Amino acid sequence: MAGSLLDQMKKAGLVNEHKAKQAKKEKYQQTKQQQQQGGKNAVADPTVAHTETKTAAQLAADAAAQKAEKDRQLNAERQQQQAQKAKQAELKQILAVHSLKNTTGDQLFNFADGAQVKSVAVNAKTHAGLVAGSIRIVRWKGGHLLVSADMVDKINQRDDQVLIPLAADSFADDGLSAEDRDYYAKFAIPDDLSW
Repeated sequence: MAGSLLDQMKKAGLVNEHKAKQAKKEKYQQTKQQQQQGGKNAVADPTVAHTETKTAAQLAADAAAQKAEKDRQLNAERQQQQAQKAKQAELKQILAVHSLKNTTGDQLFNFADGAQVKSVAVNAKTHAGLVAGSIRIVRWKGGHLLVSADMVDKINQRDDQVLIPLAADSFADDGLSAEDRDYYAKFAIPDDLSW
């Protein structure tokens, strides 16, 4: 045989050095305790060998269970990463097919992208769609794309962080009561002024 059961389990990776030392120490303490009880000339009990095998088997089973749990966690992480990649690929395809073309023009449309105010040069028709909410802005790869509002649900299912919120959504939590909002609605300031 190539070595003891413990050495074979170490080579297979089922038991680490710490657990092996712990099992050896327990075996030594059991043997020493039996010798003290039976006298100095006591013969080693055959159950000690059985206990050593049982302890080693228990260590192997524990190590296998830990390895299986670790493998399950790694597999779940891999599956989650693959699902995220698949969603990004779907989003890329949706944006490639459904992004609006020929929208550039001489009018600037200003919008808030996080804490920054950015602008997009669009034509009059696209500007009217952006103001009405029938065209939405999507943050994509360091730039911005325009898509029709019909695609909002599909985009949100894949990644809810890429869609720029509408101006009305941005000011929904402005701290005003419903009564104050109704009062100030009489004095609405249009956001589509051309200077």
